[in-house]
Amino acid sequence: MNTKIITKFTIATEQGLNILLMLTREIAKEKFSNLLEVQVLDKYIADNFNEKSLIVEVNSMSNQWLVVYADDEPAGYVRITSKGKRPVRLEQKRSMRIADFGILNKYSDPMIMQSLFEKCMTVCRSYEALWINEYMENPLLDFLERKDFVRENENWQHDELPLASVCFIKDQEIR
Repeated sequence: MNTKIITKFTIATEQGLNILLMLTREIAKEKFSNLLEVQVLDKYIADNFNEKSLIVEVNSMSNQWLVVYADDEPAGYVRITSKGKRPVRLEQKRSMRIADFGILNKYSDPMIMQSLFEKCMTVCRSYEALWINEYMENPLLDFLERKDFVRENENWQHDELPLASVCFIKDQEIR
């Protein structure tokens, strides 16, 4: 049986916010529960993934939020943003950041991740470069390398968490 997969933009409606609240919190727990102390993770989730913060972030002109659905169930999300510490070599380029890319563990079908990633690439096709700053243990890093993202040599720190991270950049031809 084939899974119906669709990725679409999310806006600050009650339904959109409820979906993002669930996804952001659950994916943060799945990603970081083995890496952080409970109190640190709980504070990170409370500070970043509460209704008030999400309303501000979803309504920000700096951000675009995408949600991928598998058989009409929310399976993952990504925030595409102009915010964040920009890599030095991108300072003079029109670039965007892929932030908070995540899929719930129970949705292991690679086509789900592929759908979310392809939509990101479509949304960002008018930019010269993309970057993503992710923690070192993220399984997404292998996927990014297969998609022509190149690891930067700079030392990085996760934006909000005490985790070493790595930055990947993808230079793009503008179409």
